[in-house]
Amino acid sequence: MTVSIVRFGGSNCDRDAERALDHLGIDAEIVWHEDGLPAETSGIVLPGGFSYGDYLRAGAMAARSPILNEVREAAIEGTPVLGVCNGAQIGCESGLTEGAFTTNESARFQCEHVSLRVERADTPWTAAYDEGEVIQVPIAHGEGRYEIDDDRLETLEAEDRVLFRYCDEDGETSPEANPNGSKHDVAGVLGDRETVAVLMPHPERATLPDIGPTDGQGILRGFETA
Repeated sequence: MTVSIVRFGGSNCDRDAERALDHLGIDAEIVWHEDGLPAETSGIVLPGGFSYGDYLRAGAMAARSPILNEVREAAIEGTPVLGVCNGAQIGCESGLTEGAFTTNESARFQCEHVSLRVERADTPWTAAYDEGEVIQVPIAHGEGRYEIDDDRLETLEAEDRVLFRYCDEDGETSPEANPNGSKHDVAGVLGDRETVAVLMPHPERATLPDIGPTDGQGILRGFETA
């Protein structure tokens, strides 16, 4: 398979994603957004960064790029799509997933390791884990607070589309374990299909053993199992 990593002006985690996927033996290619998706694309990463300088809202301008029409069409056809950090913001802004990401409750940029609880283990992105397992993955964002209206949140929860929640090392959720104030401690969600997911933490930064923990490997392995 070939995973296309979509680069926008301001993306800065595209090479991180490429290196992490390469380490896992997954072929990956960085694609400039104006060039469209290559014909051989069998997976898509919307990487982290600050596309278009986060003007208007984080991810809002990138979500209007013509390539997102191709990404949405590919997602409908079953192509696995993973949005990470700014890519998660783009995913929400473009309608790939429900909700939105906005300014952290602290109103500060936060860069730290956090604990995530795996809410379900029957998706491509979580098949490497057990339900309820706690993994360590870093965050790096200023607009990571997940927001959604109560009715849609109720539907999201009822449809079991919350993928990860912020928690403590024992798997317990609390305001203290929630780094940005996300509603219901949400760190990652699924789209209409289980092959589409967005999350604020960076699995590509928790993949290479020479730079730290490797708990994020299982998430990127989703491209092999989707």
